[in-house]
Amino acid sequence: MRRILLSLASVSALALAGCGGGSDNNGQQAAAGGENAAPANAVTGTVTLRDAGASLSPDAKLDLKLVDVSAEGSQPLATKSIAPVTLPQQFQLDFNAADLNPNDMYIVEVSLQDGERHYSSPLKTPVLTKGAKNVANIQLVGEATPGEKELAGFNTVKKNIGGMKMTQGTALKEGESRGWQIFKKGNDVVFVIELVDYGDKGFTSTNYAYKDGKPWVIVQEKKPSKDAKPTSTERAGWNDAGDLVLKENQAGSKTDVLSDDDANSLKSQAQAMYTKAGGKK
Repeated sequence: MRRILLSLASVSALALAGCGGGSDNNGQQAAAGGENAAPANAVTGTVTLRDAGASLSPDAKLDLKLVDVSAEGSQPLATKSIAPVTLPQQFQLDFNAADLNPNDMYIVEVSLQDGERHYSSPLKTPVLTKGAKNVANIQLVGEATPGEKELAGFNTVKKNIGGMKMTQGTALKEGESRGWQIFKKGNDVVFVIELVDYGDKGFTSTNYAYKDGKPWVIVQEKKPSKDAKPTSTERAGWNDAGDLVLKENQAGSKTDVLSDDDANSLKSQAQAMYTKAGGKK
């Protein structure tokens, strides 16, 4: 009789388990975190930025790929693009379980593009296989824009002009007093600092940097007078291919895009100064 009662109790327990547990997958999800756990055939997660204070424009686009890093050149198991992007950005990448190789390693590749600014993840988090979870929380880091890279190179050169050969000159004409310093490596003009006093009409301080005999980066400050703070700072720079990649017009704390016409005007000034400094056209 006792054996029968035990059997009935076992049957009842199995029945309760069947009603509450559902499929094996659901049971695994409950063990992994209940309703918030990722589906068995998907990778989920959240994308954030390391710089919590950074903001994205409405044009920002997020691209995600679930890739097999063990099989170079293989097609991603899943891809997704998200726009507009709202941070923190949640995602879910669904894939076909039959395409998964348990002996390979998988990661989620994430790329965020916002205008000229590109964001990527320096850390790669394995998912799905070899004991890894199907959840990936990814932090992105902003990379320098092409213009910022040229400006950083310009600042490096400017810090080192003290070790270069320097010559200077002045010129006077009605309503204008002009002076300049020329810095060379060998016979090559590398850097020029030009100061122009227009009297009541203001004052400009311009730094010209050259690469291979061509204008490279130009930074021009405009002031009411020599000792006053700049009212505006224009920056223009070109990469090795000759493309205009740095174009900024800063007034106070506000920075706008420098127009192509203004950038070309600075370039013409730089070319004229290069000739005056003894460089070849």
